[in-house]
Amino acid sequence: MAGVEKIIEKMRNQPNGIRIQEADRVLEYIGYRFDRQKGSHRQYINAQGDVITVKSENPLKACYVKDILKRI
Repeated sequence: MAGVEKIIEKMRNQPNGIRIQEADRVLEYIGYRFDRQKGSHRQYINAQGDVITVKSENPLKACYVKDILKRI
C-alpha cells in the first residue's frame, strides 16, 4: 500500500498536519481495528488486545501521531 506508506512518512516529517482519516488508515494498516467511540475519543484495538485512544479532531495533535508511530 503505497498510499499508507506515504502517510506514515508524512507523519514522521510533519506530525502536526495529520487528519483523523489518515490516522485511521494507518492504524488499520498496522493491525488495529476501530473498537468504539465515546464522545470525541476513538479507541482502536489489535489482536493482542493493545488499545490506542485517539481524539477525533482535525488535524490531530502531535502527541497522538507520535503515539501511533511508536506502535509501528
